[in-house]
Amino acid sequence: MKYAFYTANRNNLTWKEAITTAKDLGFSGIEIGAGLLDAQPFTSQYILRTAEQLANLNLEISCFSSSCSLNDREKRKENIQQLRELIDIAARMGASFVRLLPDDDIMPNDRATDQAVISAISAILPYAEKKHVILLIDTIGIYCDTDRLRKVLEHFASDNLAALWNVHHPYRFHNESAEKTVQNLGAYIKYVHMKDSLMNDGAVKFTLMGEGDLPVDEIIRALKSVNYDGYIAYEWITDQDSDLDEADIVFPHFMNYITSKFEENTKANKLYYNKAKTGRFVWKKEQLIDCTFPQLLDRMVEEFPDQYAFRYTTLNYTRTYSQFRDDVDTFARSLIALGVKKGDHVAVWATNIPQWYITFWATTKIGAVLVTVNTAYKIHEAEYLFRQSDTHTIVMIEGHKDSHYAKIVKELCPELETSLPGQPLRIKRLPFLRNIITVDFSMQGCITWEDAMDMHVKTPVEEVYRRANSVGKHDVCNMQYTSGTTGFPKGVMLTHYNIVNNGKSIGDRMDLSTADRMMIQVPMFHCFGMVLAMTACVTHGSTMSPLPYFSPRPALNCINLEKITCFHGVPTMFIAMLEHEDFKKTDFSHMRTGIMAGSPCPIKVMEDVQNKMNMTEITIVYGQTEASPGCTQSSTDDSIELRVNTVGKALPGMECKIVDPETYEDLPDGTDGEFVVRGYNIMKGYYKMPNATAAAIDKDGWLHTGDLARRNNGYYKITGRLKDMIIRGGENIYPKEIEDFIYTHPKVKDVQVIGVPDEGYGEEIMAVVILKDNETMTEKDLKDYVRTHMAKHKTPRYVEFVEEFPMNAAGKILKYKMRENAIEKLKLQKANGIVTA
Repeated sequence: MKYAFYTANRNNLTWKEAITTAKDLGFSGIEIGAGLLDAQPFTSQYILRTAEQLANLNLEISCFSSSCSLNDREKRKENIQQLRELIDIAARMGASFVRLLPDDDIMPNDRATDQAVISAISAILPYAEKKHVILLIDTIGIYCDTDRLRKVLEHFASDNLAALWNVHHPYRFHNESAEKTVQNLGAYIKYVHMKDSLMNDGAVKFTLMGEGDLPVDEIIRALKSVNYDGYIAYEWITDQDSDLDEADIVFPHFMNYITSKFEENTKANKLYYNKAKTGRFVWKKEQLIDCTFPQLLDRMVEEFPDQYAFRYTTLNYTRTYSQFRDDVDTFARSLIALGVKKGDHVAVWATNIPQWYITFWATTKIGAVLVTVNTAYKIHEAEYLFRQSDTHTIVMIEGHKDSHYAKIVKELCPELETSLPGQPLRIKRLPFLRNIITVDFSMQGCITWEDAMDMHVKTPVEEVYRRANSVGKHDVCNMQYTSGTTGFPKGVMLTHYNIVNNGKSIGDRMDLSTADRMMIQVPMFHCFGMVLAMTACVTHGSTMSPLPYFSPRPALNCINLEKITCFHGVPTMFIAMLEHEDFKKTDFSHMRTGIMAGSPCPIKVMEDVQNKMNMTEITIVYGQTEASPGCTQSSTDDSIELRVNTVGKALPGMECKIVDPETYEDLPDGTDGEFVVRGYNIMKGYYKMPNATAAAIDKDGWLHTGDLARRNNGYYKITGRLKDMIIRGGENIYPKEIEDFIYTHPKVKDVQVIGVPDEGYGEEIMAVVILKDNETMTEKDLKDYVRTHMAKHKTPRYVEFVEEFPMNAAGKILKYKMRENAIEKLKLQKANGIVTA
């Protein structure tokens, strides 16, 4: 923050006195009003010498203040000429701002009009633009109502026209809160005037700063909310009170008061230590916070600016929290330049590369919604997601493994061949799509990441701050696509409040702090990566070392290089690392905690991870996407027995219980029933699917998970599933989606997809198929058909051709019977006998 003073109605402060006062008291600037404009230093002959003198003293002219009223119709021509001359002086002095008075009256009135202001500004704004000087409209008179001023500023939409927030007047004369002012003006605020007062018998009595009733703390919080770092100028007014007559009293008092206030607001943020006293974190454990994603990142930069946010081992990207926010703000400006508005959907189709994280934080900062895309998707799933989500902008890599994103997008968007990069797209199959940004490759009609980043110059950073300030904690910030028993993937709408608090709660249970370095190998398109890893880290100021995708060798190498203290994974990841040839070469001495989740966790694997990987404080999380996702979690303080055999206790702010699946009556401890949950973490709903939302969340707000569980002394154990969902290596796979696709094969009459036990992945997919009469097909034929159109992990491992399905007397297909038969035929008894938490 920089400080200046303005001698609003004083003519007896000489120029020499002004610069001496500024230098001695630590002011950075002097605002020049009518009383000093006629002084020798500002005459044509001396003006450059004055500018040099100020530069040598490390001072500057913060603003030139005009005394011309924009509503004075009689003197309009004379005033316009005076303003042009003032703009000339400012330009020659290198001063950025010229202050404009909308009216002679500081009080709101009916005489002044917006039209008179607009007319006057229209006459001088082109000249200011030519001279690179910013005109500031003061929030006095009619513009004590700052919403009214905002409309005038939006009328011109010029980078050379902004607002001077005279904090006293909207508060005193329009009863407007500081929060309301920044919501109205946001990035338009380029300069601030401050003075204090009291009301005395209906009249304003000006006081020393802090001796009136100006809500200074509220004003400081409001300024911080828009990342304001410009001038705060003390407006010295003496007419009504001789106690304010002495500059030797007034100016030192202001500087002492305002600097201590900003320091107080900064130091008021108490920090907490982790259990080992080796690291710190911001918020008290087991409590929810009111925080959006942009506010979260700002707070981390405020508290831990030089703490590393990212340290990649496989890519050239290392950033502190402060540097990372700079990257985020740059791309946020680019997204705005590309036409992304609040509520628009930005899809990311990429692995865990830096651009994924930058896009997430930039999108959420400007109030848009980040749509995650599974990296294994093929054309069938990708088209559905982009269409159903009404995606506006796609950020994508060229492809991953056997999914060729570029080829898929070319097929979906043939119009790209005739489209110009940077021009809004018009795609028949994806009607809402306007931009495609390509990362590390180029494609006709698309914008490369580098070119997109260069577009940031078209948007002032203050516009990013204004939009960030308008983001509400209950606004949707993310859509995660999860399939359902209907077979249609559903867009789960999650809010800032949902995700920030879920990530914080999970990090609390892990005892995360600035001392932790987390390897992120779980995919960011899942809540596992986005919430349990990224958000848990950022809410605790931890360092992240992402891998673009999981592979045991790079993972073990990352642990060695970065002295990793924690990481997450599904059981198959831990198994792959434990069995890898580099495992014995890996130093796990710094390892402490992590999360095993995503599919049922074999107790033997949990024990190996604790004993062989030094994860003595590993935890288990249970949840689902619709719950943001965590519902229960074990704590690092829990006994090994509880952390191995249960999924922990309910997280803060949630109610969990076990109910009878048929009657919905509460069940006692030790009894199996359906796990249901409600609280802050429950999704806002499924995008464009109100009936599906109503089916998932009952009238009392309980989310029905479809999972079977039992409770003992507050700890939960998952025992099975009511739903048909298959969990293969942490991937949620819904049989109906695959069944619906297999039905499209011309030879298939009927199909049922089931999950069968597997030692490595927990479950594998089996398709049981009835062919049409006189048709033949091999297992390979069917697998190839699915693999070329759907994600690889949705391809059945087993295929059986049958004449009929087992059914009950009512004609209902008995999938559990099919599963029993498959276990017997495929000899999967050993896999079926693995005990999980």
